Amino acid sequence: MSIRQPLRLEPIFLEKIWGGRALQPLLPEGLPVDKNIGEAWCLADREGATSMVAEGPFKGRTLGGLMLSEETALLGRTQPDPDGSFPLLLKLLDARKNLSIQVHPDHATAERMGPSLAGKDECWLVLSADEDAEVFLGLSNGTTASEFAEAAGTSDVVALLTSYPVRSGDFVRVPAGTVHSIGKGLVIIEVQQNSDTTFRIYDWDRKDQNGELREQHVESALSSIIYDQDGLEPSPPEWHEQGTSMRAQLFEDESYQGELLRIHELFERDTDKRAGALFVISGQGRIRVSGEEEEQSWSIRSGQTWLLPADLGPHDLLPEDGDFQVLALRSFRGRQS
Repeated sequence: MSIRQPLRLEPIFLEKIWGGRALQPLLPEGLPVDKNIGEAWCLADREGATSMVAEGPFKGRTLGGLMLSEETALLGRTQPDPDGSFPLLLKLLDARKNLSIQVHPDHATAERMGPSLAGKDECWLVLSADEDAEVFLGLSNGTTASEFAEAAGTSDVVALLTSYPVRSGDFVRVPAGTVHSIGKGLVIIEVQQNSDTTFRIYDWDRKDQNGELREQHVESALSSIIYDQDGLEPSPPEWHEQGTSMRAQLFEDESYQGELLRIHELFERDTDKRAGALFVISGQGRIRVSGEEEEQSWSIRSGQTWLLPADLGPHDLLPEDGDFQVLALRSFRGRQS
């Protein structure tokens, strides 16, 4: 069955000890009441957490279910993850407190640790930042593996990290094996490979709801760290004119691609027979597709996530109201087993 239309997805909300309410104005659905929401999973296909289509003929269908019945229409030339799941995970994060100092393994390391684990790269786009907001990325110059191992699991590890101030609009790439933490006062978009494997190194002496210190995974973390990471400094996007619109390439590798678009006039795109997605950062516009019989279009607005099936093919983005800005993603392949 062909799917020649975009699919709007409902977010999945996760309460976190470090979360808050800052995602409320960003998402048209609103947040669950009386909960500190740390994450909104906007595009997800994980066991127990798979996105649901919000409207149209596929309303109520889950992404996991569509991957079982309509994989070719959704993915086209994109390769799924080894377990058959959709290969991207897109989140919004609200960090009212520092997140744990942590690391994600690369694929080879995760595979050695066990069949249920998976490595991942990820990247962040800062949507808002308090005046003193910072991120921790990589180890400070001269830190040795033995020094870090001795400090891991304690507050001494903080002094061995490199911190960077960040502001709204900054982009951060976090390769697998990089020790990192998102600092308090940040709202970010996080794009990553479809894995949730995280090893905590230090969690700021936080306690869980039972009054116990939160679990740390020091041994696994030390086995996952790549100590010679460089080029991690956050930076603003480099914008280039495309007609009267603007385009900024954020990242591209063998797994996925992302770019920012500020759309001031009709903007032509093509899925190139690969799966993709749009997250509307601000403003309002339309996705227009010219079909064999008639032209169709869908209104899209700030805070919405739209899955673009490979079958969608050529389509236009048209501005309607406000500063119409979107994050556009394209997936090439999932994790390699």
